[in-house]
Parts: sequence; structure tokens; C-alpha cells
Amino acid sequence: MRIYGLLGEHLGHSFSPQIHKIIGGYDYGLFERSPEQLDAFLRSDEFDAINVTIPYKKAVIPYCAELSPQAKAIGSVNTIVRREDGTLYGDNTDYYGILYTIRHSGVDIAGKKCVVFGDGGVAPTVRTVLRDLNAGEIVTVSRKGENNFTNLERHYDAQVVINATPVGMYPNNGVSVAPLEHFDRLEAAFDLVYNPHKTEFLRQAEEKGAVAENGLRMLVAQAKRGSEIFQGTTIDDDVIEPIRESMEKQSMNVALIGMAGCGKTTTGTALARMLGRKFIDCDDLIPEYAGGKSIQQIFAEDGEDAFRKIETAVLRDVSKESGLVIATGGGVVTRPENLPLLRQNSVTVLLHRPIEDLPTDGRPMSQLHGKAALYEKRKPLYESWGEVRIECCGVDATAQAIREALGL
Repeated sequence: MRIYGLLGEHLGHSFSPQIHKIIGGYDYGLFERSPEQLDAFLRSDEFDAINVTIPYKKAVIPYCAELSPQAKAIGSVNTIVRREDGTLYGDNTDYYGILYTIRHSGVDIAGKKCVVFGDGGVAPTVRTVLRDLNAGEIVTVSRKGENNFTNLERHYDAQVVINATPVGMYPNNGVSVAPLEHFDRLEAAFDLVYNPHKTEFLRQAEEKGAVAENGLRMLVAQAKRGSEIFQGTTIDDDVIEPIRESMEKQSMNVALIGMAGCGKTTTGTALARMLGRKFIDCDDLIPEYAGGKSIQQIFAEDGEDAFRKIETAVLRDVSKESGLVIATGGGVVTRPENLPLLRQNSVTVLLHRPIEDLPTDGRPMSQLHGKAALYEKRKPLYESWGEVRIECCGVDATAQAIREALGL
């Protein structure tokens, strides 16, 4: 049996094993190796064919007896195959993945000024694709280059920006490789990161009204091409989109929002059981973040503002994860900074239950302000934050309705 896998330094949340299993029907391992272990691994017989990711796309080149014309021209290898004589052959499928992603986005690169952030392993491939698409000026912005983050204003006229760095990748969510607020001609942003689904870089691009694409489509497309090389076969491009959609649905959290007492905990528990996912109730974690204080104690001793800050800290950590069912607190919508935390990796589902059916026991805000008044105040926020609205109709029935609405 041939041994396939992915070589990199940190691989804990890679989607590649699932993708290759779907495409080729074979097992695909994760070869997590430190720089000190790289030489021994590449000289071993532990693999027959591998993909290569950060930070080894250039480091593996000296170990290859031969490179494909494309890999040689780009100066980057992300696919290695052991030939019959035992020597290693290096290729580059990132080119195919990036090209496919840009073409699928519908963005016309021709003549456009493009800024590539980063000059690491995948950046040369990005630049090659842009040149082949007849881009106008192509600028590489890096920490130490002529064009760097201290003179970014030179390039605020860029129409296309691409993040070719791991900045913003899990678990370091919520940061962008560069601020995009002054890129007033921006038409499109591509981030090669795919976890989280919506990086801060892409969120800022969307605020500018630009097309925003993450790296999941690229990952699936390059995996398709890699599988062809592994197996010496041809696979139709039609497999790419269904796999991407499936991976997106599996990895996206389902975050439940709505008034306290609407059934987020019970419905979330039932939905997680149906989907075989982990369920997290954010309220359950608040005492841990508050040094052991209960929610009631926090409100009584420290006030609502202190509680909301703790709630945000919990949400910041929980929403980094993938494939969860999450129940949020009823007031999560009152802090604007919570929305990008949710949207980075979750689809938000608004649960609605008639006000007269909402209990108030153990719910400080409902008791303090009255549930009807509280709902009227929050209603516009619930409706704008909720991407899907579900009427509560019994725990299991509501969970099933969510599952059907999201196609899970």
C-alpha cells in the first residue's frame, strides 16, 4: 500500500486528509516535522508521495533529483513523488489551485495593480499566476523588502491584494497581515488561509465592498491536481466545488443566537447529537473565565459591562474552533465586536420564540428590564446578525429544521 501525506511543521487542523480521502479513496497522513527532523524524513522511506506546506516549500528542493518545469520556474515545490529508482521528483500544484481560485472568482486580473503580502514559499507561485493572467504592476510587500509595511501607503491604489502569509491563521485569529481601510480602489482580496473561514484580512476587504475569497477552494483544487500526480491519472475538475462545499459545511460552526430562554442550549444539544458534533454553551464557560463567579454574582457584584467583557473573551476563544454547535448568551448581540468573532467561522442561526413563552428564572437581564422591553431593544440586532431564522417548534423538530435549512 502506498503512503501519502502532508509534510509541514504545524498540521493539527489540516483539512487535507479528508479532501484526499474523498478525491482518491486513499489514506493520507500528516507528517509534522520540525526543521531539525526534515533531513532525516526526506532521506527516509516513510512516504511514497507527499504534499509540502509551510515552511518547507523551498527547503525540500535540494532533496529532489528532478523538478517539473513549473516547479523549477517558480522555485517552489509543494508535491513530491518517489520514483521507481527511489529518487524524488518535485512538482508544484499550488499554481493550479491559485489559478483555479482566481478564475472561479470572476475577477479580471488583466492590467490590475496587485499587491502580494509575503515573500515566502507560496509567494513566487502567486506572482507567476498573476503574470500569466496579464496583471499590471505586481508588488511584493514583505517585512524587509523595498516595499514593506512602513511604506504601505505607496500601494493604496492596488486593485487586488493577496495574503500569501500565515498571518491570521488559526489559532492566531483576528489579525490581518495589513490594514486595508485605505485601499480605496480595492476590487478583490484573496487569502490563502482557509482556517478561519473568514480572516480579518477578508473581513476588512468585504467592508470595502471587494470580492473576498479564502484559501479553501485553492486547497481543494491543488489537492485534486496533487492526487492526479500521486496516482498517475486524470480527475475531472467537476469534483472541486462539491468537495469545497462539503468541507465548508463540515468546518463551519453553527452558532445559535436569540433571547434568553428561547431554547439555544436544549436545541443546540439536540443538533450537536444529530450532527455528531461537539456542543459548547458559552454561558457554561463564563464562571471559569470569571475566577469561579456565577453569572448572577458577576451581575450583582461587577455589573453588566464586566459580564459582557467576559462573554466576549469566551466567544473569542470558542469561535476560533471549527465544526462546533455553539449556544451564545442572549445579549451577545449588544457588543458589535462580537459579530466578526462569530462570522469568522460560524453561520449564525436566530432562534425565535414568542415573548410570552420565554422564561425569566435565572436570567438577570430579563428580570431587570422585562423580557418584552428587552426583546424590542434587541430585535433589530437579532435580525441583522441572524443569517437563518428558525421558529422554535419543539427541541428535536427545531434542531431538524436547522439541519435542513443549512443542508447539514
